[in-house]
This record gives sequence, C-alpha cells and structure tokens, in this order.
Amino acid sequence: MTRYAFLVLLLLLTQTTWAQTQRADILIRNGRLYDGTGNTWTLGDVAIRAGRIVAVGRLPATYPADTVLDAQGLAVAPGFIDVHTHIEDDEVRQPTADNFIYDGVTTVVTGNCGSSRPDLRRYFHMLDSTHLSVNVASLVGHGTVRKAVMGRAHRAPTDAELQRMETLVDSAMRAGAVGLSSGLIYIPGTYARTPELVRLAQVAGRYQGLYATHMRNESDSVTFAIQEALKVGREAGLPVQISHLKLGGQQNWGRTDALLRLIEDARRAGQQVTIDQYPYTASSTSLSTLLPDDVQADGRDSLRARLARPAVHKAVEASMLARLKRRKLRHFSYAVVASFPPDTSYNGRSIEEINKLRGRRHSARAEAATVLDLVLQYDAGMVFHGMSEDDVQNIMRYPQNMVASDASIRVWQQGVPHPRGYGSNARVLGRYVRELHIITLEEAIRRMTSLPAQTFGFTDRGLLRPGFAADIVVFDPATVQDRSTFEQPHQYSVGMEYVLVNGRLTVHNGRHTGLRNGQVLYGPGRK
Repeated sequence: MTRYAFLVLLLLLTQTTWAQTQRADILIRNGRLYDGTGNTWTLGDVAIRAGRIVAVGRLPATYPADTVLDAQGLAVAPGFIDVHTHIEDDEVRQPTADNFIYDGVTTVVTGNCGSSRPDLRRYFHMLDSTHLSVNVASLVGHGTVRKAVMGRAHRAPTDAELQRMETLVDSAMRAGAVGLSSGLIYIPGTYARTPELVRLAQVAGRYQGLYATHMRNESDSVTFAIQEALKVGREAGLPVQISHLKLGGQQNWGRTDALLRLIEDARRAGQQVTIDQYPYTASSTSLSTLLPDDVQADGRDSLRARLARPAVHKAVEASMLARLKRRKLRHFSYAVVASFPPDTSYNGRSIEEINKLRGRRHSARAEAATVLDLVLQYDAGMVFHGMSEDDVQNIMRYPQNMVASDASIRVWQQGVPHPRGYGSNARVLGRYVRELHIITLEEAIRRMTSLPAQTFGFTDRGLLRPGFAADIVVFDPATVQDRSTFEQPHQYSVGMEYVLVNGRLTVHNGRHTGLRNGQVLYGPGRK
C-alpha cells in the first residue's frame, strides 16, 4: 500500500469513526434556538445522544441521526424548571405529571413552604423506583423538621431540641437536599423565631444549599417579612429565595415598587437574593390560615377544645372579621373552596355561597362561623382572590424573578384547584409575552431555565449547551397558551409540540408519550 493510499484509508476510517461516535439519537432541525441566557434566538439544530446535548448550531445536512424532528418556525429552549412545587403524595397517583409536562416543565423543586418528606434519602429512593416523567429536586422543610422534634408546640426550642433539628437538616442535606425551606404562616413554622431559622439555615449553607421561604406575611407586614428573610440569609451566609412574591389584600395594592427596592438594595450590597412568582391574582393555601396562629397550637384536638369555649370562639371570629375589614370587604366571597372531601359539592364555591347553602344569615359573622365549622371537619384547600393585576405585572418585570406554579401534580378532574398547576409557564408565554409584552420571549425563557438552574445549583441544565442534559422543550410562540381557568381548571396548556426529558421524547406532536424518564437531581452535599 502506498503512502497516499494509506492516508486516504486513514481519513476514511477517521470520518467513519467520527460519524459513529457523533450519531445522534434525536436531531432537532431548523429551530429558533433560545439558549436560555436571554440572548436573542439563532436559527440552528440540536443533536442529542445518550441523554445529553452533543452539538448545537448549524449542523451539516449529512449529520446522522436516528430520529429527526422538524422545528421550523418553532422555539427550541431548555426544559422549564419549576422552582416551587408540592408534589408529595402525588408521585404514585400521577407519575406522568401531565400538567407539568404539557406546560413545558421538565424539572420541579418540591419540599417548599417548610414541608417536605421527613426522610429524604428514602424519598429519593422511592422516586428512583417510581420513575416520574419529570426530574425532581427537593428542599428539606423547616416545618417538617420542627414537627419531628417538637410537634406543634408553640414555644422556642430548647438547645437540645435545636441540636436535634440541626442534625435532621444535616442528614437531609447529605441525602441530597438543595436547601432549607420555611413556611412561616403554617403551623408549626409560624412559631419559630428568626434565630432558630438562622441556626438551621447555617447547616444548609455548609452544603452550598439555599434558604427558600414562604415568608411570615404577604400582606400588611410584608416589609418586615422580607427584612427577616434577608436577615436569615445574611447571618447564615447562604442565598435567599423568596417564594411566590405577592401582595395580598386590596389595602396593599401598589406597594410592589417598595418591596422590589428592598430586594434590589440587598443584591447591591452583595447578598444573593432571588424571587419566584405565579402569574395570577389569586393565591391558594389551606382554610386554616384564616385562623390566628395561637389557637392552632398542639394539634386538632386542642383546636377543637379551644373553639368549644365560647369566649375563644368569639375571639377567633372577631379576628377573621377584622382581617376582612382590613381587606375592605363585606363578605368572604374572595375565599373559594378548591377541595373539601367531606362534601365535594362545596368545591368551587365561595365561603359566602356555602354559608347561604347552609341556610345561615347573609352576614360576615355567620360566614366566619361557617369557616370554623368547615375547619373542624377538614382543613379545606382554598383559592383566595385578592391581588392586583398591576402588581402581578410589576413583579414580573423584575429580572431576578422566576416562574413557579406552587402546585402539586394534578390528578385529572379531582377538585377545583387553582389553574396555576396547569398553566403557569404557558400563561407567561402567551399572555404576558405575546399579548401584553410585559417581558420579551428571550427573557421569559431565561427566567424559566438558566436562572432557576443557577439558583438551585443544577450545573448541567438550563442551557442549550453541548454536554448539558437534554431537557428540551419545542413550542410554537404564536399558539402557546394556558387553558386552565378558575371555573374550569382541569385543562392542559397547548403549544408544546415536543418535550424531551433526559434526551427521551416525552411529548411528541403535542401528545404525552407516557414515557417516565425523569431523574432525581441531588444537591452537592449528597454522600
């Protein structure tokens, strides 16, 4: 063989080997690539192999692939990351997580608002065996830890109790939690003072975790609540994530500039602070949040015993009426039942309507009594209407703000839940980007991808980059839209043509394939 023939053969072998090693499992062609950085889109292709992105850009027409997806006219972006969810108890009932997948979400962070699985190592093992359609990361809940050590006791912990709580947080972080969450309007989190939160946040910080907080107040005392959250992060030395920033109650509308200024001032002083938001003017939580904290200490039996005393019952009613008055409302029409298993006919009805159904006087006091009757039966899931659309839009303009649903995995046709669980991302893309031009499409995608990945430490997700996990969503910017409403919430978002989770097609031509290829995403403390 001549030297020339040898070189030609070597070149052919090299090209053949290159083609074999670079052959894509899936090749997305001719898409508008939004890489997640916030930069303007570019026309190009994405090649995927073995669950990873292997090439991005204008690839040769001869680039080999097993499956080719035509994305002409469509947006190609990293899979969306929902940083605030509550999927506990729904993983087995609905492992395909359709409501998230159809909304373009490929990763969820659960364990928020101070409530997580008590044993995260066991929880992660369960997720590994169950196989969800989405990736899952979890925070460790302060309320869960406190309840494990102190129950629902309304007092400060002893030093021994605090050390036990620190041990539980440490164990959770070593199991792979991404940080500590608190829910300071919920029992028992509401009974914790700031020094307790600082001590436990310090443990999370040792493992590069963050502190995510449902603050102590989101209405009249929201300024104090933000200051407390910033103090915890500052003294514990870890990043702060303020959950679902909002202003509740008509009396507080228009205050968002001052709140955002507090957060931005902290960032300028060198503190790492981010927020998230769901794009709706109603919140959703439990009915018992209408009751004073003190009366709920030590469990339901204690609550029942306290409310059996006429003086306490009257005082609790007065507290609820005072709150209603601060909201400048005459009735509890803003409080709508999402789920009440003892009587599902109440689902979708306001407290005002339920009070009428019970044949009671049409007065706020009678409605307060109805609230107490319901709470003693079952702590209903509620939707509370009471935010300003102007405030929602103003918060949305803040660049360090991520999109979140604050939702569970929705079980089809169960209850009348908040629509945010079906359409948060699609609503931002359809209403606030395409229709109202509140933010650009590039910016919205950054808020759904690289910003949450950076915030929660997902180092190989959130960008269209070679080597990154192939969590990808391909959608039509002209048609993407939420369909879920408060009246008819069980409707999936539309416009997501393809969704890939770890390189596998989970939505194909707009339909969920049933594939469950999600993974557990562990924090850096895992051992």
